[in-house]
Amino acid sequence: MRKWQGATLSVIMAFTLAACSAGGGSTSPAAGGTENTEEVVELTAENLQPEEGATLVIWEDKNQQSFVEERAKLFEEKYGVTVKMEELPPTDQVTKLTTDGPAGLAADVVVFPHDKIGSASEAGLILPNDIFEAETVANTSENALKAVTFKDILYGYPYSVETYALFYNKALYPEAPKNFEEIVSFAKTFNDVKSNQYALMWELQQFYYNYAFLASQGGYIFGDNGMNSEDLGLNNEGAQKGGEFLKTLKSEVLPLKMGDVNYDIKKGLFSSGKLAMDINGPWTIADYRNAGIDFGVAPLPAIDGKPMTSFSGVKAYYVNAFTQYPNAAKLFAAFLSNEEAQMTNFEMNGTLPANANVAADPKVQEDPINKAFLEQFNNSTPMPSLPAMDSVWGPITSAMTDIWDGGKDVKASLDNAVKQIQESLATVQ
Repeated sequence: MRKWQGATLSVIMAFTLAACSAGGGSTSPAAGGTENTEEVVELTAENLQPEEGATLVIWEDKNQQSFVEERAKLFEEKYGVTVKMEELPPTDQVTKLTTDGPAGLAADVVVFPHDKIGSASEAGLILPNDIFEAETVANTSENALKAVTFKDILYGYPYSVETYALFYNKALYPEAPKNFEEIVSFAKTFNDVKSNQYALMWELQQFYYNYAFLASQGGYIFGDNGMNSEDLGLNNEGAQKGGEFLKTLKSEVLPLKMGDVNYDIKKGLFSSGKLAMDINGPWTIADYRNAGIDFGVAPLPAIDGKPMTSFSGVKAYYVNAFTQYPNAAKLFAAFLSNEEAQMTNFEMNGTLPANANVAADPKVQEDPINKAFLEQFNNSTPMPSLPAMDSVWGPITSAMTDIWDGGKDVKASLDNAVKQIQESLATVQ
């Protein structure tokens, strides 16, 4: 990772001025002239202090309000800096920062999903996580660290991770399946299309989920850990193999069209006992608990002996590049995401931690649901943060529809998607 010096440091030198002679206009050093040098002090996580008179604003989601307010109170007690929270969904923050940042109207600390980091970085909207880089690198799980780093520069102060895993109704399937062979066998005896009863569902029309089938066999979106948009792996041999397997599941496991499955449909079927297994994320835990279902969560089942590699997301705090108080903002971003804070956030909101020590804590690991999601996260791929991803979603989703609904040739469909992506990228690069 590229190393950055946090704030601009200056060396103040005192020089002796030469005095003019009265007669001939020649110069000579003043008698007794001296040179004084003030020692350069590098800003570090240990000595960083907020600017005098600093006050901060943070944008955060409503569900994090209690946590932010508690940490803000402690931050003010420690540093004397007041913090105001303004409610704004993380998914909207980069768009708002684009206009409000340069105008001096944006929050000092912001939070958004990591896949927006590329556009935010290239627009010059966020500052690198420089002062707390070593601390963040040492304490953050590998996938979370990758997610908040863009072009070798660490920007984020990560605090939560998420991905999807396998929910299973214990009354219908007592122990989680280890592989898809088990699911296919179960579907043959459990599926009843007329009664709208199925062994397994996921949101078919969302490539966010379908990606796992291609990636499990060696497919990928961009090469070089998601940073090389010239290297597309959505039609390589592994992606084709994953696509072929996905195609078989329509007849063997889920004989429905893509448009017939969405989040609400799955939730209703799982809650009523007509869906045995659901590929979903931690955001649905509360719904299933409220429905009174005795369920478990497990890592995604293997395909042909290979584990499924899910897409994952990481939420992190970032410092607005236009803040008047960069030191205070960096301190607060670190204060919200340090080990103590992530444990507090987990205890208050069930937020899965990005901090490796907190993730390994018995308080977190004793819950098998948390353990399953964290295990799957460790076998996930952070969604690419390159702005080039905007050119991917449409073509690859169309290809998945052609394969699933239209029964079209997998290779031809994926080749066509890659061609469209390349054509789109050529117009914007």
